[in-house]
Amino acid sequence: MVAVAGILVIVAVIIAIDVPHLLREKLKKELWVFSILLLFGTVLSIAQALNIKIPNPLDWVTAIFKPLSDIIEKF
Repeated sequence: MVAVAGILVIVAVIIAIDVPHLLREKLKKELWVFSILLLFGTVLSIAQALNIKIPNPLDWVTAIFKPLSDIIEKF
């Protein structure tokens, strides 16, 4: 639980540093992208801190291309 609190503190510091500048400059699109990426990173970090199994994207790529690779090897 300490790790989750630490992650949330770091996220709050990042928001406090970056968001005011984005609002001042009226960079709405950049603020949306920043928010989405920060949320995604925060969720993944908290999941990892809580030892939740996170699927590896390479496994998905392997599952997609493995049949194609097997066909090519047969030739």
